[in-house]
Amino acid sequence: MTGKTTTSSSAAHHAHEVRAKAERERLARRKRTRRLLSAALGVVVLGLITLALVQAAPTSESTETTAPPFTLSTTAGTTVSLSDYRGKPVLLYFNEGAGCGSCTAQMAEIEKDAAFQASGITVLPIVMNKVEQIAPDLQYFRVKTPYLLDDGTVSKAYGTLGTGMHEGLPGHGFVLIDKDGVQRWFGNYPSMYVAPAELLQEVRSRL
Repeated sequence: MTGKTTTSSSAAHHAHEVRAKAERERLARRKRTRRLLSAALGVVVLGLITLALVQAAPTSESTETTAPPFTLSTTAGTTVSLSDYRGKPVLLYFNEGAGCGSCTAQMAEIEKDAAFQASGITVLPIVMNKVEQIAPDLQYFRVKTPYLLDDGTVSKAYGTLGTGMHEGLPGHGFVLIDKDGVQRWFGNYPSMYVAPAELLQEVRSRL
């Protein structure tokens, strides 16, 4: 009986050791998997942060082309043609329009900037909206400048479609046209805002 008991005890001990070893290996595998997942997640997060920073970084490009002509109706019930401003510099402000609070706030800040108002540069905001869509935003932010209403033709002609968060809408961008009708500069601001003083400095350096 003693021999059998010893053999049984040894077998049980061996089985226990096997189970313990298997458990240790399982835990080790889980730890390795967690480390790998954590590292992979870190790479993904870093990539997303980098992508966001790249997308949010403003881009600026000098140009030297004849500005595409256009005539658009406005929120004031009038029509505006680019040719109306021949002889003076014009800054086209393309933006997402209705529902984009920062877009409308941008125009409100430009209106409040005394240096901008004294610069002699006319700012023409252009959106792909109907009057009833954009009017509440203008009223809320107390914007007085009439907005030009585009069906996408002008935004496409100036290469602003899809430069923001939405493929079928213009991004937050500015196009400078000099007094002779020549397009001098395009600036895109995915962060949805640029300080008026900074914008004016950029524009003046291109004229």
